[in-house]
Amino acid sequence: MAFPYRWHCLLLAALGAATASELQMPLIPQQKLSGADNALGKPLVNTDDLQASIKIESLLSRAKDLYSVAQESEHEYGHPTRVIGSEGHAWTLDYIYSELERLDGYYTLSKQPFPAVMGKVYESRLVVGHEVPESASAMSLTPPTAHKEPVYGNLIFVANQGCDASDYPANVTGNIAFVLRGTCSFGAKSELAGKAGAVAAVVYNQDDGELSGTLGTPSPDHVATFGLSGKEGGPIAEKLKAGGTVDAIAYIDSEVKQIETTNIIAQTVEGDPDNCVMLGGHSDSVSEGPGINDDGSGSLTLLEVATQLTNYSVNNCVRFAWWAGEEEGLLGSDYYVDVLPEEENLKIRLFMDYDMMGSPNFAYQVYNATNAANPEGSEQLRDLYVNWYKAQDLNYTFIPFDGRSDYDAFIRNGIPGGGIATGAEGIKTKEEETMFGGVAGAWYDPCYHQLCDNIGNVNSTAWLVNTKLVAHSVATFAVSFDGFPKRSKTLAPSAYEASKYHGHRLIL
Repeated sequence: MAFPYRWHCLLLAALGAATASELQMPLIPQQKLSGADNALGKPLVNTDDLQASIKIESLLSRAKDLYSVAQESEHEYGHPTRVIGSEGHAWTLDYIYSELERLDGYYTLSKQPFPAVMGKVYESRLVVGHEVPESASAMSLTPPTAHKEPVYGNLIFVANQGCDASDYPANVTGNIAFVLRGTCSFGAKSELAGKAGAVAAVVYNQDDGELSGTLGTPSPDHVATFGLSGKEGGPIAEKLKAGGTVDAIAYIDSEVKQIETTNIIAQTVEGDPDNCVMLGGHSDSVSEGPGINDDGSGSLTLLEVATQLTNYSVNNCVRFAWWAGEEEGLLGSDYYVDVLPEEENLKIRLFMDYDMMGSPNFAYQVYNATNAANPEGSEQLRDLYVNWYKAQDLNYTFIPFDGRSDYDAFIRNGIPGGGIATGAEGIKTKEEETMFGGVAGAWYDPCYHQLCDNIGNVNSTAWLVNTKLVAHSVATFAVSFDGFPKRSKTLAPSAYEASKYHGHRLIL
Protein backbone atom coordinates (compact mmCIF):
# COMPACT_ATOMS: atom_id res chain seq x y z
CA MET A 1 0.00 0.00 0.00
CA ALA A 2 2.96 2.30 0.49
CA PHE A 3 4.32 1.91 -3.04
CA PRO A 4 2.12 4.54 -4.74
CA TYR A 5 3.43 7.14 -2.32
CA ARG A 6 7.05 6.02 -2.86
CA TRP A 7 6.72 6.53 -6.62
CA HIS A 8 4.96 9.85 -6.05
CA CYS A 9 8.01 11.00 -4.04
CA LEU A 10 10.44 9.78 -6.68
CA LEU A 11 8.53 11.63 -9.39
CA LEU A 12 8.50 14.85 -7.38
CA ALA A 13 12.22 14.50 -6.73
CA ALA A 14 12.91 14.08 -10.43
CA LEU A 15 10.80 17.09 -11.42
CA GLY A 16 12.12 19.32 -8.66
CA ALA A 17 15.78 18.41 -8.62
CA ALA A 18 16.86 21.41 -10.64
CA THR A 19 15.18 23.96 -8.42
CA ALA A 20 15.15 22.42 -4.96
CA SER A 21 17.02 24.46 -2.39
CA GLU A 22 18.74 22.17 0.10
CA LEU A 23 20.88 24.64 2.01
CA GLN A 24 22.49 22.84 4.89
CA MET A 25 22.09 25.79 7.23
CA PRO A 26 20.27 26.39 10.52
CA LEU A 27 18.77 29.66 9.30
CA ILE A 28 17.64 31.39 6.14
CA PRO A 29 19.22 34.79 5.38
CA GLN A 30 17.03 37.05 3.28
CA GLN A 31 16.30 40.67 2.55
CA LYS A 32 13.68 42.73 4.28
CA LEU A 33 10.57 43.46 2.22
CA SER A 34 8.36 46.44 3.00
CA GLY A 35 4.60 46.27 2.64
CA ALA A 36 4.88 48.04 -0.69
CA ASP A 37 7.36 45.42 -1.88
CA ASN A 38 4.90 42.54 -1.54
CA ALA A 39 6.08 40.62 -4.57
CA LEU A 40 3.53 37.88 -4.00
CA GLY A 41 0.56 40.20 -4.49
CA LYS A 42 -1.54 38.47 -1.83
CA PRO A 43 -3.67 39.87 0.99
CA LEU A 44 -2.10 40.17 4.43
CA VAL A 45 -2.83 37.11 6.50
CA ASN A 46 -5.94 37.33 8.64
CA THR A 47 -6.44 34.99 11.58
CA ASP A 48 -10.13 34.29 10.92
CA ASP A 49 -9.53 33.45 7.27
CA LEU A 50 -6.49 31.29 8.00
CA GLN A 51 -8.39 29.38 10.68
CA ALA A 52 -11.34 28.88 8.32
CA SER A 53 -9.03 27.29 5.74
CA ILE A 54 -8.14 24.42 8.10
CA LYS A 55 -10.19 21.30 7.30
CA ILE A 56 -10.15 17.99 9.15
CA GLU A 57 -10.46 16.11 5.86
CA SER A 58 -7.07 17.41 4.76
CA LEU A 59 -5.44 16.55 8.08
CA LEU A 60 -6.83 13.01 8.01
CA SER A 61 -5.70 12.54 4.41
CA ARG A 62 -2.20 13.52 5.45
CA ALA A 63 -2.39 11.07 8.38
CA LYS A 64 -3.10 8.26 5.91
CA ASP A 65 -0.06 9.31 3.88
CA LEU A 66 2.09 9.30 7.01
CA TYR A 67 0.93 5.85 8.07
CA SER A 68 1.75 4.57 4.59
CA VAL A 69 5.23 6.05 5.01
CA ALA A 70 5.65 4.33 8.40
CA GLN A 71 4.93 0.99 6.72
CA GLU A 72 8.21 1.32 4.83
CA SER A 73 9.93 0.12 8.03
CA GLU A 74 7.98 -3.13 8.33
CA HIS A 75 10.65 -5.30 6.73
CA GLU A 76 13.23 -4.17 9.31
CA TYR A 77 11.14 -3.69 12.46
CA GLY A 78 8.24 -6.03 11.82
CA HIS A 79 5.74 -3.20 12.16
CA PRO A 80 5.24 0.42 11.02
CA THR A 81 7.55 2.98 12.64
CA ARG A 82 9.19 6.30 11.87
CA VAL A 83 12.05 6.11 14.37
CA ILE A 84 15.22 7.90 13.29
CA GLY A 85 17.48 5.70 11.21
CA SER A 86 14.54 3.77 9.75
CA GLU A 87 13.22 3.89 6.20
CA GLY A 88 9.95 5.10 7.66
CA HIS A 89 11.66 8.20 9.01
CA ALA A 90 13.65 8.76 5.82
CA TRP A 91 10.42 8.71 3.83
CA THR A 92 8.75 10.97 6.40
CA LEU A 93 11.41 13.58 5.67
CA ASP A 94 10.94 13.08 1.93
CA TYR A 95 7.18 13.46 2.32
CA ILE A 96 7.43 16.72 4.29
CA TYR A 97 10.07 18.20 2.00
CA SER A 98 8.29 17.25 -1.23
CA GLU A 99 5.01 18.73 0.04
CA LEU A 100 6.81 21.99 0.83
CA GLU A 101 8.48 22.02 -2.61
CA ARG A 102 5.02 22.04 -4.20
CA LEU A 103 4.19 25.42 -2.66
CA ASP A 104 5.47 27.53 -5.59
CA GLY A 105 8.52 29.05 -3.92
CA TYR A 106 6.62 30.61 -1.01
CA TYR A 107 9.27 29.20 1.34
CA THR A 108 13.01 28.95 1.28
CA LEU A 109 13.76 25.37 2.26
CA SER A 110 16.71 24.02 4.19
CA LYS A 111 17.88 20.58 5.26
CA GLN A 112 20.09 20.52 8.32
CA PRO A 113 21.87 17.20 8.80
CA PHE A 114 23.35 16.43 12.20
CA PRO A 115 24.85 13.48 14.10
CA ALA A 116 22.41 11.66 16.33
CA VAL A 117 22.53 8.77 18.76
CA MET A 118 19.93 6.05 18.73
CA GLY A 119 19.60 3.04 20.97
CA LYS A 120 17.62 -0.16 21.01
CA VAL A 121 17.15 -2.65 23.84
CA TYR A 122 16.43 -6.06 22.38
CA GLU A 123 16.16 -7.99 25.64
CA SER A 124 16.79 -7.42 29.34
CA ARG A 125 16.33 -9.12 32.69
CA LEU A 126 17.32 -8.41 36.27
CA VAL A 127 17.23 -11.17 38.88
CA VAL A 128 17.68 -10.22 42.54
CA GLY A 129 18.21 -13.21 44.79
CA HIS A 130 15.61 -15.64 43.54
CA GLU A 131 13.15 -12.95 42.41
CA VAL A 132 12.63 -11.05 39.15
CA PRO A 133 11.57 -7.50 40.12
CA GLU A 134 8.45 -6.53 38.18
CA SER A 135 9.49 -2.90 37.89
CA ALA A 136 13.02 -3.46 36.56
CA SER A 137 13.57 -1.85 33.16
CA ALA A 138 16.66 -1.16 31.11
CA MET A 139 17.54 2.52 30.76
CA SER A 140 17.39 4.04 27.31
CA LEU A 141 20.81 4.30 25.62
CA THR A 142 22.25 1.74 28.02
CA PRO A 143 25.12 -0.37 26.72
CA PRO A 144 24.72 -4.15 26.88
CA THR A 145 26.18 -6.32 29.59
CA ALA A 146 29.60 -7.76 28.72
CA HIS A 147 29.45 -9.82 25.53
CA LYS A 148 25.66 -9.43 25.64
CA GLU A 149 25.59 -12.20 28.23
CA PRO A 150 24.33 -12.29 31.85
CA VAL A 151 26.72 -10.92 34.47
CA TYR A 152 26.75 -12.10 38.08
CA GLY A 153 27.65 -10.30 41.29
CA ASN A 154 26.48 -8.93 44.58
CA LEU A 155 24.50 -5.74 44.80
CA ILE A 156 26.82 -3.17 46.40
CA PHE A 157 25.21 -0.23 48.21
CA VAL A 158 26.53 3.10 46.94
CA ALA A 159 26.74 5.95 49.46
CA ASN A 160 24.69 9.13 49.23
CA GLN A 161 23.27 9.39 45.70
CA GLY A 162 26.25 8.10 43.78
CA CYS A 163 27.30 11.43 42.32
CA ASP A 164 30.96 11.36 43.45
CA ALA A 165 33.64 8.77 42.83
CA SER A 166 34.16 8.52 46.60
CA ASP A 167 30.59 7.20 46.99
CA TYR A 168 31.55 3.94 45.29
CA PRO A 169 33.25 1.45 47.67
CA ALA A 170 36.20 -0.64 46.52
CA ASN A 171 34.17 -3.84 46.56
CA VAL A 172 31.89 -2.57 43.76
CA THR A 173 34.57 -3.82 41.34
CA GLY A 174 33.24 -6.92 39.63
CA ASN A 175 29.84 -6.46 41.27
CA ILE A 176 26.62 -4.52 40.59
CA ALA A 177 26.28 -0.96 41.89
CA PHE A 178 23.01 -0.21 43.71
CA VAL A 179 22.39 3.55 43.56
CA LEU A 180 19.67 5.88 44.82
CA ARG A 181 18.11 8.23 42.31
CA GLY A 182 18.75 11.94 42.80
CA THR A 183 20.99 15.02 42.39
CA CYS A 184 22.96 13.91 39.32
CA SER A 185 21.89 12.29 36.07
CA PHE A 186 21.44 8.59 35.46
CA GLY A 187 24.24 8.83 32.93
CA ALA A 188 26.62 10.24 35.56
CA LYS A 189 25.77 7.41 37.98
CA SER A 190 26.32 4.77 35.29
CA GLU A 191 29.62 6.35 34.28
CA LEU A 192 30.91 6.51 37.83
CA ALA A 193 29.87 2.92 38.42
CA GLY A 194 31.74 1.88 35.30
CA LYS A 195 34.86 3.78 36.33
CA ALA A 196 34.70 2.05 39.71
CA GLY A 197 34.74 -1.34 38.00
CA ALA A 198 31.08 -2.34 38.36
CA VAL A 199 29.75 -4.82 35.79
CA ALA A 200 26.27 -3.23 35.89
CA ALA A 201 24.25 -0.67 37.83
CA VAL A 202 20.75 -0.47 39.26
CA VAL A 203 19.25 2.94 40.07
CA TYR A 204 16.27 2.74 42.42
CA ASN A 205 13.63 5.39 42.91
CA GLN A 206 13.26 7.67 45.92
CA ASP A 207 9.54 6.91 46.15
CA ASP A 208 7.43 3.84 45.46
CA GLY A 209 6.94 4.64 41.78
CA GLU A 210 8.61 2.87 38.88
CA LEU A 211 11.72 4.38 37.35
CA SER A 212 12.64 4.50 33.68
CA GLY A 213 14.90 7.02 32.05
CA THR A 214 17.83 7.56 29.75
CA LEU A 215 21.59 7.63 30.21
CA GLY A 216 21.80 10.45 27.68
CA THR A 217 25.01 11.12 25.78
CA PRO A 218 26.92 7.83 25.54
CA SER A 219 30.16 7.42 27.47
CA PRO A 220 32.72 4.64 27.09
CA ASP A 221 32.49 4.21 30.87
CA HIS A 222 28.75 3.59 30.96
CA VAL A 223 27.71 0.13 32.15
CA ALA A 224 24.48 -1.76 31.62
CA THR A 225 21.96 0.11 33.77
CA PHE A 226 18.49 -0.69 35.08
CA GLY A 227 15.85 1.45 36.75
CA LEU A 228 13.90 0.02 39.71
CA SER A 229 10.91 1.25 41.67
CA GLY A 230 11.38 2.50 45.20
CA LYS A 231 8.79 -0.03 46.34
CA GLU A 232 11.07 -2.89 45.27
CA GLY A 233 14.40 -1.10 45.69
CA GLY A 234 13.85 0.37 49.15
CA PRO A 235 13.81 -2.93 51.08
CA ILE A 236 16.90 -4.10 49.21
CA ALA A 237 18.72 -0.90 50.18
CA GLU A 238 17.77 -1.35 53.83
CA LYS A 239 19.09 -4.91 53.83
CA LEU A 240 22.38 -3.82 52.24
CA LYS A 241 22.80 -0.94 54.69
CA ALA A 242 22.27 -3.39 57.55
CA GLY A 243 25.20 -5.47 56.28
CA GLY A 244 23.22 -8.11 54.43
CA THR A 245 24.25 -9.71 51.16
CA VAL A 246 22.08 -9.74 48.04
CA ASP A 247 23.27 -11.48 44.91
CA ALA A 248 21.99 -10.55 41.45
CA ILE A 249 22.12 -11.39 37.76
CA ALA A 250 21.92 -8.60 35.18
CA TYR A 251 21.42 -9.12 31.46
CA ILE A 252 20.92 -6.54 28.70
CA ASP A 253 21.19 -7.11 24.96
CA SER A 254 21.22 -3.64 23.45
CA GLU A 255 22.76 -1.46 20.77
CA VAL A 256 23.81 2.19 20.87
CA LYS A 257 25.01 3.74 17.65
CA GLN A 258 25.56 7.09 15.97
CA ILE A 259 23.73 7.92 12.78
CA GLU A 260 23.05 11.04 10.74
CA THR A 261 19.56 12.45 10.51
CA THR A 262 18.03 15.73 9.35
CA ASN A 263 16.01 18.72 10.47
CA ILE A 264 13.82 20.45 7.87
CA ILE A 265 13.38 24.23 8.00
CA ALA A 266 10.97 26.27 5.87
CA GLN A 267 10.97 30.07 6.08
CA THR A 268 8.70 32.46 4.24
CA VAL A 269 10.44 34.33 1.44
CA GLU A 270 8.47 37.36 2.50
CA GLY A 271 8.46 39.03 5.91
CA ASP A 272 10.97 40.85 8.10
CA PRO A 273 13.84 38.38 8.65
CA ASP A 274 14.93 40.27 11.76
CA ASN A 275 11.61 39.46 13.45
CA CYS A 276 10.72 35.80 13.00
CA VAL A 277 7.95 33.78 14.54
CA MET A 278 9.12 30.17 14.74
CA LEU A 279 7.19 26.97 15.36
CA GLY A 280 8.09 23.31 15.33
CA GLY A 281 7.06 19.71 15.78
CA HIS A 282 9.06 16.51 15.55
CA SER A 283 9.21 14.28 12.49
CA ASP A 284 10.19 11.04 14.23
CA SER A 285 8.33 8.43 16.26
CA VAL A 286 9.50 5.88 18.78
CA SER A 287 10.53 2.49 17.44
CA GLU A 288 7.47 0.79 18.93
CA GLY A 289 4.94 2.30 16.52
CA PRO A 290 4.05 4.68 13.67
CA GLY A 291 3.52 7.74 15.88
CA ILE A 292 0.49 9.20 14.14
CA ASN A 293 -0.50 11.22 17.19
CA ASP A 294 3.05 11.52 18.60
CA ASP A 295 4.01 13.56 16.75
CA GLY A 296 2.46 12.96 13.38
CA SER A 297 -0.40 15.19 14.48
CA GLY A 298 1.96 18.09 15.26
CA SER A 299 4.07 17.61 12.14
CA LEU A 300 1.02 17.47 9.91
CA THR A 301 -0.58 20.45 11.65
CA LEU A 302 2.52 22.46 10.78
CA LEU A 303 2.44 21.21 7.19
CA GLU A 304 -1.23 22.08 6.75
CA VAL A 305 -0.84 25.56 8.28
CA ALA A 306 2.26 26.14 6.13
CA THR A 307 0.25 25.15 3.06
CA GLN A 308 -2.71 27.41 3.82
CA LEU A 309 -0.44 30.33 4.73
CA THR A 310 0.74 30.48 1.10
CA ASN A 311 -2.55 32.20 0.20
CA TYR A 312 -1.46 35.28 2.15
CA SER A 313 1.37 37.73 2.65
CA VAL A 314 3.12 38.31 5.98
CA ASN A 315 4.84 41.26 7.65
CA ASN A 316 7.16 39.15 9.80
CA CYS A 317 8.95 36.05 8.62
CA VAL A 318 7.46 32.71 9.63
CA ARG A 319 9.86 29.81 10.16
CA PHE A 320 8.57 26.24 10.40
CA ALA A 321 10.76 23.42 11.72
CA TRP A 322 10.42 19.65 11.67
CA TRP A 323 12.86 18.28 14.24
CA ALA A 324 14.45 14.84 14.02
CA GLY A 325 15.51 12.84 17.05
CA GLU A 326 13.05 14.29 19.54
CA GLU A 327 12.25 10.84 20.87
CA GLU A 328 15.95 10.16 21.48
CA GLY A 329 16.29 13.27 23.66
CA LEU A 330 15.41 16.47 21.73
CA LEU A 331 18.45 15.97 19.51
CA GLY A 332 17.36 18.00 16.50
CA SER A 333 16.15 21.09 18.33
CA ASP A 334 19.18 21.00 20.64
CA TYR A 335 21.50 20.92 17.64
CA TYR A 336 19.65 23.71 15.83
CA VAL A 337 19.89 26.11 18.75
CA ASP A 338 23.44 25.09 19.68
CA VAL A 339 24.83 26.08 16.26
CA LEU A 340 22.72 29.21 15.90
CA PRO A 341 24.90 32.37 15.94
CA GLU A 342 23.94 34.89 18.62
CA GLU A 343 22.81 37.50 16.09
CA GLU A 344 20.47 34.95 14.51
CA ASN A 345 19.22 33.79 17.90
CA LEU A 346 18.05 37.34 18.59
CA LYS A 347 16.02 37.41 15.36
CA ILE A 348 13.72 34.67 16.67
CA ARG A 349 11.09 36.57 18.62
CA LEU A 350 9.48 33.40 20.01
CA PHE A 351 9.27 29.64 19.50
CA MET A 352 6.03 27.65 19.64
CA ASP A 353 6.10 23.89 20.21
CA TYR A 354 3.34 21.65 18.88
CA ASP A 355 3.58 18.05 20.02
CA MET A 356 0.56 15.66 20.19
CA MET A 357 -2.41 17.70 18.96
CA GLY A 358 -5.09 15.01 18.98
CA SER A 359 -4.88 12.57 21.89
CA PRO A 360 -7.99 10.33 22.04
CA ASN A 361 -8.77 11.07 25.70
CA PHE A 362 -7.67 14.68 25.29
CA ALA A 363 -7.50 17.73 27.46
CA TYR A 364 -6.73 21.14 25.99
CA GLN A 365 -3.38 21.72 27.66
CA VAL A 366 -1.36 24.95 27.73
CA TYR A 367 2.24 25.03 28.94
CA ASN A 368 2.34 27.20 32.05
CA ALA A 369 5.27 29.30 30.87
CA THR A 370 5.67 32.39 33.03
CA ASN A 371 8.03 35.32 32.52
CA ALA A 372 9.36 34.87 36.04
CA ALA A 373 10.89 31.49 35.21
CA ASN A 374 11.34 31.78 31.45
CA PRO A 375 12.48 34.35 28.86
CA GLU A 376 10.24 37.40 28.77
CA GLY A 377 7.44 36.91 26.27
CA SER A 378 6.72 33.30 27.25
CA GLU A 379 3.82 34.40 29.43
CA GLN A 380 2.36 36.58 26.69
CA LEU A 381 2.37 33.56 24.38
CA ARG A 382 0.73 31.44 27.08
CA ASP A 383 -1.99 34.06 27.42
CA LEU A 384 -2.60 34.11 23.65
CA TYR A 385 -3.57 30.42 23.85
CA VAL A 386 -5.70 30.98 26.94
CA ASN A 387 -7.56 33.90 25.38
CA TRP A 388 -8.26 31.90 22.21
CA TYR A 389 -9.73 28.97 24.13
CA LYS A 390 -11.85 31.39 26.13
CA ALA A 391 -13.07 33.08 22.95
CA GLN A 392 -14.20 29.67 21.64
CA ASP A 393 -15.93 28.86 24.97
CA LEU A 394 -13.54 25.95 25.47
CA ASN A 395 -12.02 24.81 28.72
CA TYR A 396 -8.25 24.53 29.10
CA THR A 397 -5.76 23.44 31.73
CA PHE A 398 -2.16 24.37 32.50
CA ILE A 399 0.61 21.76 32.41
CA PRO A 400 4.22 22.03 33.61
CA PHE A 401 6.79 23.65 31.34
CA ASP A 402 9.34 21.05 32.34
CA GLY A 403 11.65 20.29 29.41
CA ARG A 404 9.67 17.41 27.94
CA SER A 405 9.58 18.74 24.37
CA ASP A 406 11.53 20.73 21.81
CA TYR A 407 11.01 24.14 23.40
CA ASP A 408 13.70 23.32 25.97
CA ALA A 409 16.77 24.44 23.98
CA PHE A 410 15.06 27.70 23.02
CA ILE A 411 14.19 28.55 26.61
CA ARG A 412 17.72 27.71 27.77
CA ASN A 413 19.08 30.11 25.16
CA GLY A 414 16.88 33.09 25.99
CA ILE A 415 14.17 32.63 23.34
CA PRO A 416 10.60 32.99 24.64
CA GLY A 417 8.59 29.83 24.16
CA GLY A 418 5.46 27.90 24.86
CA GLY A 419 2.93 25.66 23.23
CA ILE A 420 -0.11 23.47 23.56
CA ALA A 421 -0.69 19.72 23.80
CA THR A 422 -3.47 17.22 24.47
CA GLY A 423 -1.76 14.77 26.83
CA ALA A 424 0.43 11.67 26.72
CA GLU A 425 0.73 8.99 29.41
CA GLY A 426 -0.73 11.19 32.14
CA ILE A 427 -3.99 10.24 33.86
CA LYS A 428 -7.15 12.25 33.20
CA THR A 429 -8.73 13.50 36.41
CA LYS A 430 -12.41 13.56 37.33
CA GLU A 431 -12.36 17.34 37.01
CA GLU A 432 -10.89 17.06 33.52
CA GLU A 433 -13.53 14.50 32.57
CA THR A 434 -16.12 17.15 33.42
CA MET A 435 -14.20 19.81 31.50
CA PHE A 436 -13.33 17.86 28.35
CA GLY A 437 -15.31 14.61 28.34
CA GLY A 438 -13.51 11.32 27.93
CA VAL A 439 -12.63 8.88 30.68
CA ALA A 440 -11.20 9.77 34.08
CA GLY A 441 -8.52 7.42 35.35
CA ALA A 442 -7.26 6.60 31.85
CA TRP A 443 -4.28 7.92 29.92
CA TYR A 444 -4.85 10.93 27.70
CA ASP A 445 -3.34 8.84 24.92
CA PRO A 446 -3.90 5.13 25.65
CA CYS A 447 -1.62 4.26 22.71
CA TYR A 448 1.24 6.56 23.71
CA HIS A 449 4.53 5.11 22.41
CA GLN A 450 2.80 1.92 21.27
CA LEU A 451 2.02 0.13 18.01
CA CYS A 452 -1.61 1.24 18.19
CA ASP A 453 -0.64 4.92 17.70
CA ASN A 454 -2.09 4.68 14.20
CA ILE A 455 -4.67 6.56 12.13
CA GLY A 456 -7.45 5.61 14.52
CA ASN A 457 -5.56 7.05 17.50
CA VAL A 458 -6.22 10.71 16.74
CA ASN A 459 -9.28 12.56 18.04
CA SER A 460 -10.53 14.60 15.08
CA THR A 461 -12.27 17.21 17.23
CA ALA A 462 -9.18 18.01 19.29
CA TRP A 463 -6.88 17.93 16.26
CA LEU A 464 -9.02 20.35 14.28
CA VAL A 465 -9.50 22.72 17.22
CA ASN A 466 -5.80 22.84 18.00
CA THR A 467 -4.74 23.22 14.37
CA LYS A 468 -6.99 26.27 14.17
CA LEU A 469 -5.27 27.61 17.30
CA VAL A 470 -1.88 27.01 15.70
CA ALA A 471 -3.11 28.93 12.65
CA HIS A 472 -4.20 31.74 14.96
CA SER A 473 -0.80 31.89 16.64
CA VAL A 474 0.97 32.06 13.28
CA ALA A 475 -1.36 34.68 11.83
CA THR A 476 -1.14 36.88 14.93
CA PHE A 477 2.64 37.15 14.99
CA ALA A 478 3.07 37.07 11.22
CA VAL A 479 1.22 40.38 11.16
CA SER A 480 2.68 42.15 14.19
CA PHE A 481 4.74 41.87 17.35
CA ASP A 482 3.22 45.06 18.77
CA GLY A 483 3.13 44.79 22.56
CA PHE A 484 5.33 41.70 22.57
CA PRO A 485 8.62 42.05 24.48
CA LYS A 486 11.72 42.69 22.39
CA ARG A 487 14.60 40.23 22.53
CA SER A 488 17.76 41.24 24.37
CA LYS A 489 19.27 38.14 25.99
CA THR A 490 20.46 34.76 24.80
CA LEU A 491 20.46 33.10 28.21
CA ALA A 492 17.61 31.71 30.28
CA PRO A 493 16.67 33.74 33.36
CA SER A 494 18.31 32.68 36.60
CA ALA A 495 14.94 31.40 37.82
CA TYR A 496 14.92 28.74 35.09
CA GLU A 497 15.60 25.47 36.88
CA ALA A 498 17.24 22.36 35.50
CA SER A 499 14.53 19.86 34.67
CA LYS A 500 14.36 16.19 35.56
CA TYR A 501 13.33 15.66 31.94
CA HIS A 502 15.01 16.17 28.61
CA GLY A 503 12.37 15.00 26.22
CA HIS A 504 9.91 12.38 27.43
CA ARG A 505 12.52 10.48 29.43
CA LEU A 506 13.84 11.25 32.88
CA ILE A 507 17.52 12.15 33.01
CA LEU A 508 17.91 12.38 36.81
